[in-house]
Amino acid sequence: MMLVMLWGAIAPTAAATDYNNRFLNGVDFSGQDLRDSQFKSADVRQSDFSHANLEGVTFFSANMDSVNLEAANLQFAMLGSARLTRANLHNANLEGALAMGARFNGANIDGADFTDVLLREDIQMELCDRATGTNPSTGRATRDTLLCDYL
Repeated sequence: MMLVMLWGAIAPTAAATDYNNRFLNGVDFSGQDLRDSQFKSADVRQSDFSHANLEGVTFFSANMDSVNLEAANLQFAMLGSARLTRANLHNANLEGALAMGARFNGANIDGADFTDVLLREDIQMELCDRATGTNPSTGRATRDTLLCDYL
């Protein structure tokens, strides 16, 4: 573990971890600081990432079926070609994430923040059809962050 000075005190920082191509079905990552870790082509089905810091994490081509991402920080995450079918994104913050080619079939997006997320237009329209709620951390309505009124 690395240590950094934070306002005069020593605080632990996360060390990025390589989970690429791993079978991690049902693993509990809840509440963990996984910033900048790699999950490329990993199988994380039914894993729990709720309340985790996933800022800058790469999930490119990962199988994320039924994964729990409730209230997770996914800012600037790489979700390209990830399969987020039936994922729980309730109150997740995806601001600035790259999600081209990601699939969200059956995902719970209530209160999710999609500000500046790169999505295919057909996926964006699909998400707008079921977008509800407001993210409690950012105060932004899910429909507004998906730019639903501009489609």
